[in-house]
Amino acid sequence: MKLLVVTHNLPLPRWGAGTRNYHLLHALARAHEVSLFATVDRLPDPDDVALLRTAARDIFTCVLPAGRNKRLRQMGALLRGRSYELTTYAPGYVRAAFAQVMREGRFDAVLFESAVVAGHDLPPGVRRIVDEHNVEHEVLRRTFQSDAGQLRRLYNRLEYRNLRAGEIARCARADLILATSERDADTLRGLLPGRPVCVVPNGVDTAAFDAAHAPPETVAEARAEEGEAPERVVFTGTLGYYPNVQAVLTFAVHCWPRIRAAVPQATWQIVGSYPPPEVLRLGELPGVTVTGTVPAVQPYLASAAVAVAPLLVGGGTRLKILEAFAMGRAVDTTSVGCEALAVGHGRHLLVADDPAAFADGVIALLGDAERRAALGAAGRALVEERYTWERCGATLRRALDTLESLNTGKGSSDGSSAGAPLAAARH
Repeated sequence: MKLLVVTHNLPLPRWGAGTRNYHLLHALARAHEVSLFATVDRLPDPDDVALLRTAARDIFTCVLPAGRNKRLRQMGALLRGRSYELTTYAPGYVRAAFAQVMREGRFDAVLFESAVVAGHDLPPGVRRIVDEHNVEHEVLRRTFQSDAGQLRRLYNRLEYRNLRAGEIARCARADLILATSERDADTLRGLLPGRPVCVVPNGVDTAAFDAAHAPPETVAEARAEEGEAPERVVFTGTLGYYPNVQAVLTFAVHCWPRIRAAVPQATWQIVGSYPPPEVLRLGELPGVTVTGTVPAVQPYLASAAVAVAPLLVGGGTRLKILEAFAMGRAVDTTSVGCEALAVGHGRHLLVADDPAAFADGVIALLGDAERRAALGAAGRALVEERYTWERCGATLRRALDTLESLNTGKGSSDGSSAGAPLAAARH
């Protein structure tokens, strides 16, 4: 088939959703002719475009306006009864550019990476696929239910109502819906009876994430010694994402003091891009380092004794856990953190929702090298068996094979914007 993949930001293997998008783009290119349409926050780096050219025949980008007056735009969306999240990535000029790409490209199908970017209309006969990285409204429901601030809770509750309706409506138009777990798939089937839903799990690059092959150019930044630091804890994840921010702030308040009291020499590295001020301030705590953006997370995982994922909200499956498994690290997480993974407490990782029990799990692992090694080996074996990107990509290609034969005459247009200048940059 001739496919167009639609993403927010370039699909690069440096951040959560981007990692999935990158590997699935390459998996599709093994069997289909693939192009990419991405909304971006800034002009793309030529090296990044060159990397994506190994999979995408054509790459189109639209730069979104700078995020000024976000609060006003959020309130405006609420007053119009619309979801701010669902309207952010498709202003008028982006919709016009997308429509022209569709007219010129004559694609057989479009894969939208998240319902958030799936608001575009398609010509007759073009199949619509929506890849639900998370059930987005479920993540937001969990967020407002855990919010302490009354104003933030109220806003997120109202946004949840609009996001839920919009997300369901967008998925209802899809010829095929992808989910990252059976749990999310069951949720979507319940909301959209009769719509085909297929599970394409998240994965990990087991060659790139291997403790024996951590990138040497960044090892010195992560550790002063070779091998595991037996009292080091690490958290990895994009810190522009609220569930990750909430996780590290909660761990800092409710777990870290207990851990330091039991293991005074313990250190904690918070590794991730775009840390907000409240996370940066955690670097003032004893034993805590906030790295900000790093070239690669592998050396930080390689040098840690325990990887923590103290998530209280979220959805889908956690790439951070799969990456820690691939690096052979012992993991301590919550039931939300690992809810969609085929893991067992005590077999692949430790699971605790009570902060004291979570901290005690970290303390126990810091003092038990043999148990850390056993959990790390079990985690590595699990990702090799079930969660490689090669397996996930093969599952995606089989899912696309289930689409019915495409209709002829696709790419039709009413001509209303024929001849309009292309607003998307073509690379």
